[in-house]
Amino acid sequence: MTWFKGSLRLLLPYFIENKQAIAIGLVSLIIVDCLQLLIPRVIKHVVDDLTDLSLTFEKLFFYASAIVLLAAFLALFRYLWRRCLLGTSRRVEQGLRDRLFAHLQTLSPAYFDRTKTGDLMAHASNDVNQIRMATGMGLVALNDAVFLGLAAIAFMGYINWELTLYVLLPMPGIIIGTKLLTQKMHQRYKSVQASFSELTEAIRERIAGIRLIKAYNLEGLERDQVGAHSRNYVRENMSLIKITGGFMPLLIFFSNLSLAIFLYMGGRKTIQGDISTGDFVAFISYLRLLTWPMMAMGWVVNLIQRGRASLDRIQTVLETEPEIKPRAPVAHLKDPFRSLCFEGVDFAYPAAQDIPVLEDIHLELRAGSSLGITGPPGSGKTSLIRLIPRLYDVCRGRIAVNDSDIRRLPLEELRGLISFVPQNVFLFAGSIRENITFDDPEVSENDLLQALEQAAVLEMVQSMPQGTDTPIGERGVMLSGGQKQRIALARAFLQPRPILILDDPVSQVDNRTGKQITANIRNIARKRTTIIVSHRLSALSSAEIIVSLENGRIVESGTHEQLQANQGFYARIAGMQELEEAGE
Repeated sequence: MTWFKGSLRLLLPYFIENKQAIAIGLVSLIIVDCLQLLIPRVIKHVVDDLTDLSLTFEKLFFYASAIVLLAAFLALFRYLWRRCLLGTSRRVEQGLRDRLFAHLQTLSPAYFDRTKTGDLMAHASNDVNQIRMATGMGLVALNDAVFLGLAAIAFMGYINWELTLYVLLPMPGIIIGTKLLTQKMHQRYKSVQASFSELTEAIRERIAGIRLIKAYNLEGLERDQVGAHSRNYVRENMSLIKITGGFMPLLIFFSNLSLAIFLYMGGRKTIQGDISTGDFVAFISYLRLLTWPMMAMGWVVNLIQRGRASLDRIQTVLETEPEIKPRAPVAHLKDPFRSLCFEGVDFAYPAAQDIPVLEDIHLELRAGSSLGITGPPGSGKTSLIRLIPRLYDVCRGRIAVNDSDIRRLPLEELRGLISFVPQNVFLFAGSIRENITFDDPEVSENDLLQALEQAAVLEMVQSMPQGTDTPIGERGVMLSGGQKQRIALARAFLQPRPILILDDPVSQVDNRTGKQITANIRNIARKRTTIIVSHRLSALSSAEIIVSLENGRIVESGTHEQLQANQGFYARIAGMQELEEAGE
């Protein structure tokens, strides 16, 4: 009952949306069942006429024509129910998958920090497929189990109620066996789905890291580890089969028991003349028709339990609330961007709240100004800039845009102000053009080429066989690290947003290219508010204010010249890098 009150609600919108197709499909399915019930009646008359030697060629032609006509209507209405009901199940599959993906996009990065990609892939593939089977063939089997089963019993009762009651005696065994088996089935289905998620994640991770595996000769080790996940998946399925495997033997046993009862009791009645030979043959045909609803009953339970387990898993994801969302009352930006302020900001990642990453951060950045951020590894530089587009939320204090707390701004408005190049560049498996423009048809060719030139990558792109339309492979595998970084920079330069955030933008290019990119960033910074995180201090030297972080705190702040005079971290690193560049 919990399922019908809970996760079934996920399906109701799709059932309502496709109610006409479902109605046509169910009516067609019932017509098919009725037509199947008429065929044994035709056979009964044929056998009776043969028995009393009254069958003529005209009657034989009539009976054969009736069978052909019934077969034609069976084919037509079977096509209709398959088109409508199975087509609806495909729409349910599409709707659930689209809804799941749309919801995943609303969830915060912290959710993906603690959730395996393979688990989410299993939700979008295996779980959705199980729900499709439950809403498609599950609905068909349920209809047959109820309507065809009851109709077959009625037709058998029409022939002889006493015989019907005898052959139904084994039925309670099916009901009791089904109840006992289904009590254990649901949890085992969930275990199977969970182990499938782990197997999917293990394979996905090793395919993504195949180059590292080959470089370190880890093929044997990784094969064994994937094999362990695969064996666990098989074990879970075997555990499930111990339960589900009992259904068919149970149903077949009781079906044959009913047949044995009928052969004995029905044979006696036929010999005694209580029923005709035709009735005997027709009764067997109806008993065979009843076997499918009995088997369908077990199949329905199987499909529904699988669908229920998958619905529960998807509902858990859909009920997950995004941790990052606007706080009430929601404020809207009415004026152009004027300022960005950090006011006493503390931050720790959700998974490690007792380990502070940033403490007591105070910064103010006016429109059109530039900020440089440096510091040793692990000092909190990347964490600081992740707070601006609210990839994570501050733990104390606030970040304000135009004096409005960003936690009260709609995320679309806040992120619409920002062009962001993260430290770990991600490229899609499309062309260079698609990765920079995101398929925006309004981007002109001149703007695209200008962005590539600002990122110091235009010459490289033009040398490629298809230019900007050159495919770059999954995650940009066809490009070097420096080329990927510059493509990501071009993507950010192309978007005319007031705030430009660059996390280590020249870390993967040589000094000459880095200086060229840095000079272009300086030109861009005259028109946009720019925040640059970098270990290469030449990229920060022109910033109006530079801060050094250490252990999550700002330990020094000022211009390039002021920080060099302080003889602190910045000055030491600047001196080392100047010597290094002079040596090069």
